[in-house]
Amino acid sequence: MSRLLLARHGQSVSNAVRRFQGHQDVALSDLGLRQAAALGQALRHRRLAAVYTSPLQRARRTAEIAVEGLDVAVTEMHELRELSLGEWEGLTVEEISRLPGDPYTQWVRDPVSCLPPGGEPLADVQARVVRAMEQIAAAHPSGQEALVVCHGGVISAYLAHCLGLPLSSIWRLTLSNGSISEVAPPIVRSVNSTWHLAGLTAAGSFSPSRLGP
Repeated sequence: MSRLLLARHGQSVSNAVRRFQGHQDVALSDLGLRQAAALGQALRHRRLAAVYTSPLQRARRTAEIAVEGLDVAVTEMHELRELSLGEWEGLTVEEISRLPGDPYTQWVRDPVSCLPPGGEPLADVQARVVRAMEQIAAAHPSGQEALVVCHGGVISAYLAHCLGLPLSSIWRLTLSNGSISEVAPPIVRSVNSTWHLAGLTAAGSFSPSRLGP
């Protein structure tokens, strides 16, 4: 059975100011760089067979820092990119909340029905991420470990699939920047492990009540 180590990228400059990014290609903040380094330290005792990453630089750079010095290839997978938030990308939580009807609160309560204008349906996000994880797991059988560095939204969608949770409830899952969740498909071993981030400030949970994807 393969083991997937799902790591959320370090804090981005948009995470730091509660700005939605989605498909926007945003760099890591200084804190995000430190979180990526701490993630790497947490992985030093693991025997990674491969590393997969979203092509967005906040995830790709996290992966590069985390495995620096290790003899392991980093492979980009387009299917691991963050969910698109359409017209909300580039806006802050506060700006969206001030729109007529407070669509942000509606989205938090029901992200399936209250999709951002032009956003990617969560069912589509989950389908592409599940396909990607199945491909990765199939490539690394017999107890091999693969690191997958991507985003809070896509990790939440995959965990919901494994746990049998409805997509409308995925924002109840908390995933901090630089955290690790472990899955032996389809069994979830752990969610949001952050012990390695001790001492770093503003860990930045992926929780729509606090900040966007």
